[in-house]
Amino acid sequence: MSAPAPQPTTLTLDTEYLRQVMLELLEIPSPSGRTDHVQQYVGERLSALGISSTLTRRGALSACLPGRRTTGADRAVVAHTDTIGAMVKRLKENGRLELTMIGTHSARFAEGAHVRIFTDDLNRVITGQILPLKASGHRYNDGVDLQGVGWAHIEARVDEPVESILDLRDLGIDVGDFVALLPNPVITASGYVKSRHLDDKAGVAAVLTAVKAIVDSGTQLPVSAHLLITCTEEIGHGASHGLDPDVAEIVSVDAAVVAPGQQSRENAATVAMGDSVGPFDYHLTRKLASLATEHKIDLVRDVFDFYRSDVAAAVEAGAHARVALLGFGVDATHGHERTHLDGLLHLTQLLCLYLQSDLVFPEWDAEPAGELADFPSLAVQPANEDGPREGPIGIADDE
Repeated sequence: MSAPAPQPTTLTLDTEYLRQVMLELLEIPSPSGRTDHVQQYVGERLSALGISSTLTRRGALSACLPGRRTTGADRAVVAHTDTIGAMVKRLKENGRLELTMIGTHSARFAEGAHVRIFTDDLNRVITGQILPLKASGHRYNDGVDLQGVGWAHIEARVDEPVESILDLRDLGIDVGDFVALLPNPVITASGYVKSRHLDDKAGVAAVLTAVKAIVDSGTQLPVSAHLLITCTEEIGHGASHGLDPDVAEIVSVDAAVVAPGQQSRENAATVAMGDSVGPFDYHLTRKLASLATEHKIDLVRDVFDFYRSDVAAAVEAGAHARVALLGFGVDATHGHERTHLDGLLHLTQLLCLYLQSDLVFPEWDAEPAGELADFPSLAVQPANEDGPREGPIGIADDE
């Protein structure tokens, strides 16, 4: 008989690595549709840890941490490098740019953003700033406050001497050019991280830091873990492709919503119980919560109303797997975002514990389907006062 697998243990985390990788990721512009550079960066970071990776035609990055068990099902951890952004919709007669959003976000938070405009000339980057149409208080007075909010009410001012459509074309700017909102990241002395695009670059940094902790400790995982770094999550495609067919569990890592009515906190990790697509897997979410409790990880549960993640795209594309979402608390998501290093470290440590654990049902989930009578039970349901006691999957014991 083979020896039982070691129990998950807390690992030493390289906090400086987390900070450095997060800041470097944030400084790489990567609105959905223009992510080659950031995916190259992630691949180089994995290579430095001795992990090879591949890139799909659609730009998703895939890697694998091998486990002791080489047959049967395995798992995947998914995060995304693409961000919200904008695209040039129209060249305006005044030499400014009409924009359309990439991803879902309010023009309210785009106002004032410094931007980079990427033309077809890869050697030239043009800077600018997004402004409301009525941007001068000395000209419009109260009209500045009365202007509506929306993408039809803003424009990009280009940092070049342009006053016409012809001037813009002479710069090489055209419809369809990508416009990246600059992040301006700051880590405060008290550990807060303020930046645009923490969703999901802070999550990618946490995943890479967890992988580094496993590699540095020489820990052998019980089951192979695939890493999938997607590049179209903000436009809804996410993990719709690139997953290994043997994956039985998928854990997405993404921003958790810190706002009134939510339990998520910036200094804690979050396990989402459900989002706008529906509930996550009952057994997998509770396993993650149990690992956190056992190892004193600060974790809260939450449900998100206006939210979808990589795993939503995976399930809609037909992924035959249990799915869950772990998050780091972010205040003002898709706006002026803020999180805390403590929350990121709690998330990273929980990822380490999860990767060291076995699948929820390693024997049952080894195959895509099994006999109903063989389905394992985590707990026997209590007796009903008005009827027979239910068995593990809702079958009465006296049947």
